[in-house]
Amino acid sequence: MKTKIFSIIGAIALVLSLMACSDDHTSDLRLDGDCMIESIALDNYEGTIDLTSRSIIVRLPEVYETSAMKVTALSVSNGTDCNIRLGETLNMDAAKVLHVTNGDTYLDWTLSVLRDEARITQFVINDIYTGSIDLEAKIITVYVPATVDITNLVPTITYSANATVSPASGVAQDFTNPVTYTVTNNTAESTYTVTVVSINKPKALFIGSAATMNDLDAEAKEACQWMLGNMEGSLYASFADLRAGTLDLSECKVIWWHWHVDGGVDGHDVFAAKATDALDTKNELRQFYENGGALFLTRYATNLPSFIGVTGDDEWTTPNNCWGQDEDKAELCGGPWSFRIFDGMNDHPFYQGLVQGDNPQEVYCTDAGYHITNSTAQYHIGTDWGGYNDHAAWETRTGGKILGVGGDGAVVAWEYPAHDGKGGIICIGSGCYDWYSYTFEAGYTEKFHKNIEIMTQNAFNYLTK
Repeated sequence: MKTKIFSIIGAIALVLSLMACSDDHTSDLRLDGDCMIESIALDNYEGTIDLTSRSIIVRLPEVYETSAMKVTALSVSNGTDCNIRLGETLNMDAAKVLHVTNGDTYLDWTLSVLRDEARITQFVINDIYTGSIDLEAKIITVYVPATVDITNLVPTITYSANATVSPASGVAQDFTNPVTYTVTNNTAESTYTVTVVSINKPKALFIGSAATMNDLDAEAKEACQWMLGNMEGSLYASFADLRAGTLDLSECKVIWWHWHVDGGVDGHDVFAAKATDALDTKNELRQFYENGGALFLTRYATNLPSFIGVTGDDEWTTPNNCWGQDEDKAELCGGPWSFRIFDGMNDHPFYQGLVQGDNPQEVYCTDAGYHITNSTAQYHIGTDWGGYNDHAAWETRTGGKILGVGGDGAVVAWEYPAHDGKGGIICIGSGCYDWYSYTFEAGYTEKFHKNIEIMTQNAFNYLTK
């Protein structure tokens, strides 16, 4: 039976093969035709054709509407047919596939547009000092210590793909006066004015263990860049710089430490083991605080006050309820995350000018589509565990003043008011206080996340009054 079936199948195959051949035993299939795109233009902007990748890129000005572009030129191989026609209007917000056929052969080509962006996205002096960039005004400002020779500085410049910059990146410059840099990219051109400001006595410091700001983790670096761009006379300094006494802090009003650790810093002992650079510098930080300097401590840096005498001799007044995720595995926010303003604190300067949500008692900090590590250093309140039966007990033991609480009443934002010549301190341990999202989901629109910057600016204004 099997032999008979195979014989029938073989006979059918033979008939089909004979049908596909002419009398001279050659196939009727046309497999030798070219399927080339020879030229194409959209809105009279000619495309560049890459034969190897079968891709076509149409270069456009930096600002150009791409949702309705007309095919103003199209040339293909003789005898071919293309699914896109001359004169057709295309939405080029996304790439298009050109399907070209010639007889029984075909090729697919990818057509996309590329705007001629001409921007400087990062400007770093001597691989240490990162400039703040005002993209709209095309102004870059770099603050450096007074000990740095500004007549011979080497900038490392990051700029738009396919662009050129003049003077070139890596070429030493004299920044005694502002220097202009021109970025050119096909039809786009931008000129930036770079000013280097030499600071003898910084007004504010962002501190960390890293030797330079560029060596900070992504979360802390984002926060530091904001500070350098928004706090006049601010610098980054390492704990080693403070210990070495290389900075004149006589005019420094506030020091900010924003400390991220993947996986979190859970309690007193873990902080003591992981924050060795900070604790090696605790005498300098304590002296700064006792001489009237203010501290802004966020995320796991909120453990520090207990180690520099702010809460008396009790080091065990560190946050007792802590956790966090890794930055590259950050949680996706399905909607706004928030913490609650503590009763009676609505008029505190820390909360002024926030973007309001549905509940005026809530401080909304994120938006849907944002990835957050939920890094938290808070105080659990309750008789079940933790040593703080109620909010009054927390304030009595720590000497602090509650500014914000979580949904379960945990203390997530607080201050140690200035007193007896000592500086004020604001601490934010809420997991909602987050500067960096490693990516954003489609449709992400920043609204409430602006409150992170607003609260931070409020904290600086309050602490430096």
